[in-house]
Amino acid sequence: MLLPAINCAPFSCSLRLTNPISVYSRNVAVAAQASPANSSYSVSDKDLESRGFMLHRTVSDLNLDHLNSVFAAVGFPKRDPDKIRIALENTDALLWIQYGKTQRPVAFARATGDGVFNAIIWDVVVDPSFQGLGLGKAVIERIIEDLLRKGISNIALYSEPRVLGFYRPLGFVADPDGIRGMVYSRKKKKN
Repeated sequence: MLLPAINCAPFSCSLRLTNPISVYSRNVAVAAQASPANSSYSVSDKDLESRGFMLHRTVSDLNLDHLNSVFAAVGFPKRDPDKIRIALENTDALLWIQYGKTQRPVAFARATGDGVFNAIIWDVVVDPSFQGLGLGKAVIERIIEDLLRKGISNIALYSEPRVLGFYRPLGFVADPDGIRGMVYSRKKKKN
């Protein structure tokens, strides 16, 4: 399938999801109109478990310091654990993958929204030591399915331009309606 060109301003792009899959990183706005859930995953739960990975959909057993380490490892700024806790309390869906040998999180994604129509996926990360194993795809496929199961059909995310190619095989195409995301940015005052 040929994908339309992605029209990008310096810090934003708009995409439309035609299959029920998406992701976040930073800087690029991505909009999604999702179709019904498809529970055929690229990596099955059984396959993940046989490779020593455990899926979690709640924050219980999630060590926030370890999660923060994964954030830092992929280039996100270090975050205050209390603020992470508050963000997670206001999260509608989340999925994280733990590696059994270390008991540490190695992949993570969460979504917030209005609980009815719209959701935004945030903080999609895979520990660099575990990239290339299908864990990013695994969290995205499952979090999208969780949102669709709740009846949420408009799913958006932010992504860095360098990882847009990851999302195309998951069903993302340039937004044919030309919708652009915008981000509020307050200028810092000089001292």
